[in-house]
Amino acid sequence: MPGTAVVDSGNYELKIATGFQVDAFVLDDALKGVLDNTEYVLDGTTEFANVMDSTIKVMVRRGRRDVGDQFSAGTMTFTIQDVDGIFNPFDKNSPYYDTPQAKPGLAPLRAVQLIRYSNTNVPESLFSGYVVNYDYNFALGGLDTVTVYCADQFYLLAQTYLDELNVTPETSGERIETVLDLPEVDFPAGARAISTGTVNLGHDFHYTVPAGTNALQYLTQINETAEFGRLFMSRSGVLTFQDRIGQTLSAPVADFHDDGTGYKYDGVGISFEADSVINRSVVIALDGDTYTATDAVSISTYFIQTSSIANSLLHQASEIQAAAEYLLNPEPEARYTSVETKFLMLTTAQKDTLATVDIGDTISIEKSFASGTGTTQLAQELSVEGIDHYLDFSTGHRVMYSTAPTTIVYELILDNAIYGVLDAENVLG
Repeated sequence: MPGTAVVDSGNYELKIATGFQVDAFVLDDALKGVLDNTEYVLDGTTEFANVMDSTIKVMVRRGRRDVGDQFSAGTMTFTIQDVDGIFNPFDKNSPYYDTPQAKPGLAPLRAVQLIRYSNTNVPESLFSGYVVNYDYNFALGGLDTVTVYCADQFYLLAQTYLDELNVTPETSGERIETVLDLPEVDFPAGARAISTGTVNLGHDFHYTVPAGTNALQYLTQINETAEFGRLFMSRSGVLTFQDRIGQTLSAPVADFHDDGTGYKYDGVGISFEADSVINRSVVIALDGDTYTATDAVSISTYFIQTSSIANSLLHQASEIQAAAEYLLNPEPEARYTSVETKFLMLTTAQKDTLATVDIGDTISIEKSFASGTGTTQLAQELSVEGIDHYLDFSTGHRVMYSTAPTTIVYELILDNAIYGVLDAENVLG
């Protein structure tokens, strides 16, 4: 099986681009510079160094902790023992030192990938991004260690600034595509999964995007002030935009239970807090159009708790009103906020499934509680909003999913007493 085995977890590869092109055409080279050569071509293939054998631990964090949080760049941090000195930027004898260019091959902003192989040797990406920084610890009389900090492609978008953009009538997804197509952004078309969006954005002079606007901040503004969906980098490095979060068809990819069935877990977060209440919501568009939504019953019980958006890209009055009403959350709700498990607790098939779970998927969590002389169980279906991976060669792979409540509907089943009624909870698949 390819990759390096991690105790009771599977086989993994941690690959960093070296900057070398192993099959690239080279002028004036007797072998690589021959015209019409089918082995050495103009674009070449980037060589990757697999450093998993030297890695002590890896931590990946992607997404957000709660549906009310903003998506930020996904990160990966890993520490290696530099046994062979290949990460030393001053070592010209390193196999990854770029001698013709006189610079280290393993350098900042090189592509990096964390991969797990399934039981059938299918590579599944856990993180894709770029190296941001190498933190060297040169130990006298011992092994040097290097901590490598990485970020996904959000990092690159955060370093990009727009020229003035005179916008046209577009949905939220169309506007995102427009920004990504701009020459000063030039985000790869093959690394996008952009939904059309459910709302229309403003396009008069109020909505002109001034020169110097940060690309990532503007994309975030589209989502956080108008669409209220999800904007994130997938585990394989695809910029993903999902429509406004609404009803979800019941189809959990994993069922976590504490009674010995399903996916076992050893940690669950539970929240029942006042901070989740929003009973007054104000949305103000860039042209000044405003709508305030309130819930009088909630205010009488939980006092006034306000959400305010003062820079919404919406411009239609009906959509501004709908947005304000969408943001209301009049009642606090007890819910599971996260679930953690170790791969060593799971079956082979379950490990393979959890390696492919991504943001926006639905999982279910069930917990048993003491109730009188017996026990009772509470199950909830929740959306995955964030994913944390922890890999340690002494303890294996651990994963935590941060969750948010979601409105679940069920597929209609003919002649079923519960699911055979066509209503708001039972729908045609």
